[in-house]
Amino acid sequence: MTDTDLLPVLTRIADALERLAPPANPVPDMAAADAFVWHADGRRLEPVPQVNRVDIGLLKGIEHQRTTLLENTRRFARRLPANNALLWGARGTGKSSLVKAVHAQVNTDDPGSLALVEIHREDIPTLPDLLHILRDGGRRCVLFCDDLSFDGDDTSYKSLKAVLEGGVEGRPDSVIFYATSNRRHLLSRDMIENERSTAIHASEATEEKVSLSDRFGLWLGFHNMDQPTYLAIIDGYVEAFGLEIDTDTLKARALEWSVTRGSRSGRVAWQFIQELAGELGKPLK
Repeated sequence: MTDTDLLPVLTRIADALERLAPPANPVPDMAAADAFVWHADGRRLEPVPQVNRVDIGLLKGIEHQRTTLLENTRRFARRLPANNALLWGARGTGKSSLVKAVHAQVNTDDPGSLALVEIHREDIPTLPDLLHILRDGGRRCVLFCDDLSFDGDDTSYKSLKAVLEGGVEGRPDSVIFYATSNRRHLLSRDMIENERSTAIHASEATEEKVSLSDRFGLWLGFHNMDQPTYLAIIDGYVEAFGLEIDTDTLKARALEWSVTRGSRSGRVAWQFIQELAGELGKPLK
């Protein structure tokens, strides 16, 4: 068979392979919105037109955390050195609300300066793919993972650790990583104890696990709040949304609500405000 005879065959093979190949992922328009959600199944970023968030001025009882994270984020937006941040602590204390509120505040001060990109916990193994897209996106991004933790035989924490700091490529200069977790070290006690009991050098195994948190230069702790702070949050919401209710009645009902929930937190306060606003026929906008 001559080269002339082979050419049509090779052309058909090339066409067939091209049809079988998956379509190239479209390059995302990072100017389409200020927030995005990463969909790992399609390797795509979905714009979020309206972020579900609370105004930063309504976040009470976490003034130190608010100031620290806001300053870190402002430095990053200005292309100055900044740290990855781990916000850890009790549930419902405002960790994820603070990340979203800080992002909004920075963009209020300097419109369009910063994109917020959320990656779900189960999609952490695709983090290198996402970083490759963001590296060429032409915009500074806060990469955000809510409720990050690892259990059982999950080894994806190793890829996260490499991406945050230790990999060959590492984290792009245009990306900073913020995560929230109920655990300070992100890993369950069972995971750490299991590594300690089966390793040849137990201390080295434990160090391997704990070192994941060390990749976050900024640790911000969130703790259960006292009653005055809880009531101050309630008062702030009532004033902000113009809810008309007697002060003594408000206090009594707010405390009763916290007792029935078994805790005092920003989340519990917000749930109470939604209940109250619904009763009063007042939209929360």
